[in-house]
Parts: sequence; C-alpha cells; structure tokens
Amino acid sequence: MAERLMGISEIAELLGVSRQRAHQLAASHGFPEPVARLAQGPVWETAEVEKWARETGRL
Repeated sequence: MAERLMGISEIAELLGVSRQRAHQLAASHGFPEPVARLAQGPVWETAEVEKWARETGRL
C-alpha cells in the first residue's frame, strides 16, 4: 500500500529525479498544493502527486 503523504525526497524517488529537480517541479505551475508545511518541509497527498505525474507524462 502506498503511503498517503509524501515529501520532496519521496517525490524525487517517484519521478526518478534529484531532490533539487523535485523542488523545481513542486514550485512549477500546475503542481498540486501541499496539504501541510512542516518543519521538515511541505507534504503532499501521494494520490495528487501521482495524478499530476501521469497527466504530465512523468509516470
């Protein structure tokens, strides 16, 4: 079962990119908004990130 939330490291792993590139993608137009911002950084709903990745041809 996939985790419900993910941070930049998990996004980078999912997309096969560096953490720096994941930060760039997360800041881009159309990327889902984080559901929370913690001390360690923003977190996103996994399903929303996966949906975005499919729709943009990254998955």
